[in-house]
Amino acid sequence: MVRFKNRYVLCEVVSEDPRCRQCIEDRTLGLAVRDAIARVHGDYGLACCSISFTVKYLNAYTGTVLLRCRKDSYRLLCSALPFVRYLESRAQRYPCFLNTLHVGGTIRTCQKFLIQYNRTQLLRLLQNHTNEEERQCIQKSLLSCSLTEEQSQSGDEEEDDGTE
Repeated sequence: MVRFKNRYVLCEVVSEDPRCRQCIEDRTLGLAVRDAIARVHGDYGLACCSISFTVKYLNAYTGTVLLRCRKDSYRLLCSALPFVRYLESRAQRYPCFLNTLHVGGTIRTCQKFLIQYNRTQLLRLLQNHTNEEERQCIQKSLLSCSLTEEQSQSGDEEEDDGTE
């Protein structure tokens, strides 16, 4: 059996309107990308890209999008992404554009790139703030974002391991 190779395109939704990110859904984003492919490359491009095209990951808070398509047609997809000018949701149009960050062969390589990209963005954010008070607030908020295990969950697990 033949395995079909895919490419994963990591994008960022950039918009001046903060409501745009809140209303993003993978279905509306997929339709907007397919519409852009059809406008730019016609029926041939749409048919090539839509065989294996899916929105694999969407984070509405950060505006991060991971798109999957076949290896043969990822260039058609990447060339059509700049033509996405708006997202339509609930009968409203929100102007935005998709910034292509990375094209990878696996989801894992895209995740690694995204981690490195976020680190550099945080460093730029810290360097741009010259006020020491703002820097300390940013560092404090970053340190408070760590994952901790709640005591009630660990206590429940110990009770379950007891005699029954």
